[in-house]
Amino acid sequence: MANYVYLVPLFPLIGFLINGLLWKKMPKTVGGAIGSLAILASFVVSLLIFLEVKAPGYHQDPIVLFDFIKSGDFSIPFAFQVDALSSLFLLIITGVGFLIHVYSTSYMSHDEGMVKYFAFLNLFVFFMLLLVLGANYLIMFIGWEGVGLSSYLLIGFWFKNRDYTNAGKKAFVMNRIGDLGFLVGMLLILYNFHTLSYADFFGKLHEAQTGVSASTFNWIALCLFIGATGKSAQIPLYTWLPDAMAGPTPVSALIHAATMVTAGIYMIARSGALYSLTPAILHVVAVTGLATAIVAATIAIKQYDIKKVLAYSTVSQLGFMFLALGVGAYTTAVFHVMTHAFFKALLFLGSGSVIHAMGGEQDIRKMGGLGKHMRVTQVTFLIGCLAISGVPGLSGFFSKDAILSAAFAHDPILYYLGIVAAMMTAFYMFRLYFLTFNGSFRGTHDQEHHLHESPVAMTMPLIVLAILSVVGGYVGLPEVMSEHNALNAYLSPVVTNLGEHHLSAGLEWTLMGVSVVVSVIMIIVAYVMHRKPVFAENTGLAKILENKWYVDELYNAIIVRPMATLSDLLDKFAERRGIDGMVNGVGKSVKWGGDKLRLLQSGQVGFYIFMMVLGIVALLTLSFFWIR
Repeated sequence: MANYVYLVPLFPLIGFLINGLLWKKMPKTVGGAIGSLAILASFVVSLLIFLEVKAPGYHQDPIVLFDFIKSGDFSIPFAFQVDALSSLFLLIITGVGFLIHVYSTSYMSHDEGMVKYFAFLNLFVFFMLLLVLGANYLIMFIGWEGVGLSSYLLIGFWFKNRDYTNAGKKAFVMNRIGDLGFLVGMLLILYNFHTLSYADFFGKLHEAQTGVSASTFNWIALCLFIGATGKSAQIPLYTWLPDAMAGPTPVSALIHAATMVTAGIYMIARSGALYSLTPAILHVVAVTGLATAIVAATIAIKQYDIKKVLAYSTVSQLGFMFLALGVGAYTTAVFHVMTHAFFKALLFLGSGSVIHAMGGEQDIRKMGGLGKHMRVTQVTFLIGCLAISGVPGLSGFFSKDAILSAAFAHDPILYYLGIVAAMMTAFYMFRLYFLTFNGSFRGTHDQEHHLHESPVAMTMPLIVLAILSVVGGYVGLPEVMSEHNALNAYLSPVVTNLGEHHLSAGLEWTLMGVSVVVSVIMIIVAYVMHRKPVFAENTGLAKILENKWYVDELYNAIIVRPMATLSDLLDKFAERRGIDGMVNGVGKSVKWGGDKLRLLQSGQVGFYIFMMVLGIVALLTLSFFWIR
């Protein structure tokens, strides 16, 4: 079945072409059905591929479709890498993506651009599949740039709103900054190793005589990491992701749960052979991830937009994934990608259900008591909150514990700071839950009159994702619970953790217990603080957190405004007076010369005879002096 892997990205591409070309004429229900069925078909093929890869004796050579670039002996094929890592990501992308498509058929049913929306959604999934399937960095880069373009189209989908289009532009530009790092890293690989193929590049890394210095490895790893910070929203390139909430809520679920923001995690995990040789860069990855997790968690504590809370939660969870990568726990990071895809997609779609019932309202200060009207949404949202908080038995508990244990084995300080971020996660998620679903309703009478549970097309994906959020963690049970870690065993042919550190059973149980206790304490604190909420104006540190540490204002002050000023100066002096002045000056000089020469054509015969005589005299004079 792996030989038919080209069908996986082909189906969404076909869905995009059909809906994209016929969106003005096609009925909404037909467009939604085509978009959803395209992803379902990809999921079925992905599932068959997963089962084939999982079977013993599977051979994982790249599947070459055609020569993409060929010059002499140099060749870059358009090839797909079908192995344990890519097949797992295929299941996550198409599985969660299909549920989001089904949800969108109801959520977007009243939007006049629904068919175009599904075209963009299919295009996004196509590029994301290309990203994870590529057998070399060039194919990955094509998908990498494609998801950037698609996210711009989806974030700014309601383009008549200037703020939304600005959010799309911000995401696009900040991703381009990171993408430059990725591009430079690729060029360094090509220059030093004469290949972009994973197999060839990783094979040469372990050759005794490569002729490449250790500093070159560090520069390549650092450049690729810069690319990952942009796509996966790490400090300092994280501010685009909360603004991306401008797009429709299912788009937020797709971008922030299973696909685009995990691209950086996938790229570093795929390049584990390189990063294992660069401990200094791995340390940078770990510190950056931990700092991102803590900063984003502090901001989420004081946000009141239901989607903004979840957005900063995503940034924080991505920080945890980078922490895992930085301590060499590559499979653990992938494990958290999977569990996070389940509960974060659930939480975003749950927030969409709330927004749908509230008539577009997103401020949690104007909600409350929704659980009485939206029981399915409430229960599933609660499961998502429990999972992300690391409550035992749910998927987030196993993956978060694995990250914290790996951090403790690497450096206990990383563990203690990680616990702080985990505590804040439990607090802000249950603050969100209690303010939204508990207590009495704080909105308008008209809003309360229209409160209702969402249609089946929206609640069924919530139920499926809630089930996955419960059981999804059991594929990666820790050693103290099971001798066999199914996920690690599956990924081991492709990705292995660097320098496995085995903690004693007693220590591991202790670390789990600490994590659970602090999370439960923070849930109780959140309940006590928000049982009867009073919303006074924030002051001091609370106001700083509400304003997101003023990072956007800082970027505007030190980057955006100086760049705008420099652009204005260059436009005024270099462009208008310099380049335009030179070009226009040439035209003006030709015109002036023509105007003067035109005066010689007076139309008077006597003047022409006089000028002819002067010419003859001049020629005779020149001839006389020339002969002498």
